[in-house]
Amino acid sequence: MVRDAGATAGDALESLCTAYWFPLYAYVRRHGFSKEDAEDLTQAFFAKLLERRDFAGLKQENGRFRAFLLAALKNFLSNERDRAGRLKRGGNITHLSLDWRSADTQFQIADGSQVSPDAAFDREWAVALLERVVVRLGGEFAAEGKMERFERIKPFLTMGRGEIPHASAAAELGMDEGALRVAVHRLRKRYRELLREEIAHTLSDPAMVEEEMKVLLGAFAAA
Repeated sequence: MVRDAGATAGDALESLCTAYWFPLYAYVRRHGFSKEDAEDLTQAFFAKLLERRDFAGLKQENGRFRAFLLAALKNFLSNERDRAGRLKRGGNITHLSLDWRSADTQFQIADGSQVSPDAAFDREWAVALLERVVVRLGGEFAAEGKMERFERIKPFLTMGRGEIPHASAAAELGMDEGALRVAVHRLRKRYRELLREEIAHTLSDPAMVEEEMKVLLGAFAAA
């Protein structure tokens, strides 16, 4: 998706921006901007990115779209302060469909830690990534008519193997315990596959997936 975004596929770029907009919005908020100004600035930043599609800085960030976006946002904010002007909502710009209604609440919840804005950005990017993977995973279960099972065993993704209550969960779902163990194993395996796939979408070189995964998961330890 990063390669496509840097070439001709605007849909790929818009998809990435829509998926990972909140860490950028929160970064703007952490630099003293109000909710309304942060919305305007984030939207204006994306509008400029979608219009120009200037990915010269992607190589400087070793092909990581995450790092490229943060560097581009810092430059954008610096220029906005110098000009003391902003593109306002309703102006002649391309808008992404972003959920501003929940953004401030989400920011207030996320802003309780004392980490630096850059570290918080990485943490929130990781959260957005994991949420995207879970949504994709749920979509696969829904397509098979197994959404109830997914909702019941989804919490097991974050549990240690010895913590999973296989017996009680199997009873609730009317399944044999052995069958449930197999289902949970497949769920966790598919989750890992989708996680790697999703990370690869944000890298110009898919070979860097393991390295990027360590950085993102390490962001939780630093939070």
